[in-house]
Amino acid sequence: MPEPRQKSARPPSLAARALSAAVLPVAPLYGASLAYLAFHPRNRAQQANPGDHGLPYTELKIPFSPRKHVHAWLCPGATDRVVVLGHSLGTSKEHSLGHARFLHDAGYTVCLFDHRNHGASGDDRSLLGLGDRFAGDVIAVVEWLRERHGYATARIAVYGFAFSCFSAMWALTHDGFEVDALVCDSGPGHDVAPLLRKFLEAEALPVPAPLSAEPSRSVVTRTLCTVGPAMVRAEWPPPVTGTFAKIPLLFMSGEHDAIVPPSSVDALAERYEQAETHVLPGAGHLLGLETDPEAYASVVLDFLERALG
Repeated sequence: MPEPRQKSARPPSLAARALSAAVLPVAPLYGASLAYLAFHPRNRAQQANPGDHGLPYTELKIPFSPRKHVHAWLCPGATDRVVVLGHSLGTSKEHSLGHARFLHDAGYTVCLFDHRNHGASGDDRSLLGLGDRFAGDVIAVVEWLRERHGYATARIAVYGFAFSCFSAMWALTHDGFEVDALVCDSGPGHDVAPLLRKFLEAEALPVPAPLSAEPSRSVVTRTLCTVGPAMVRAEWPPPVTGTFAKIPLLFMSGEHDAIVPPSSVDALAERYEQAETHVLPGAGHLLGLETDPEAYASVVLDFLERALG
């Protein structure tokens, strides 16, 4: 997902409102198409790889269905401590390379992967059950590392960013799947629908000018916030029992995050007794590492040292 921009405060003109009223019949269809686009982004190009950051790596192709695979980069380090890195909605694993670098420098084996429909991974055009499908990517990567790459006894942490925080947490609701720690950056929030609305407000999803004014905009927003969660089809927030009652959880949020504000993250974290929260001073959405690299890395590495050893 593109970085959010500051929305203009200038009110629409009378002509813009009249045009918006004229295109009102197509607003529900466009809102539904935005929900689809959010989970099936068109821009799949990748420009960088771990080698560009001085990291050793091998490519992995992990099947998620016949002839379809999740693409990953494995950066080997310690054989007993592994961190699996996700990425934000609409981006790819290359956006997590800076995080991979400081984790690898600290000695961890790091595995970065693209969710289906993102980066170099395969397409999944499904409309429903996307929560389980994206969670399945997390499960597939962890199990592949354990079963095929010699990390069967390693302690493993999953590290999510906004969208992939939701996927990682939802994966932990699946029977038989366990990891040793979960790190979440810029999410997840307590509720899903308001986050989609905030993506629109931050102009992180495209809305043509005729639909961006009232009355069409409200219809687009309501449809997106209804259809998006229906496509995910996951009961949120997750339960406080089972895996969530025992693994360490770290939730980090940017002080100035307009997409997933600290209040929403804190409301979710309060459900889990073992959860830790940290607000990143001066940071916006997904900008914690960029805003203060040393302080950010210190928070993460301290948590992982306690969680993984």
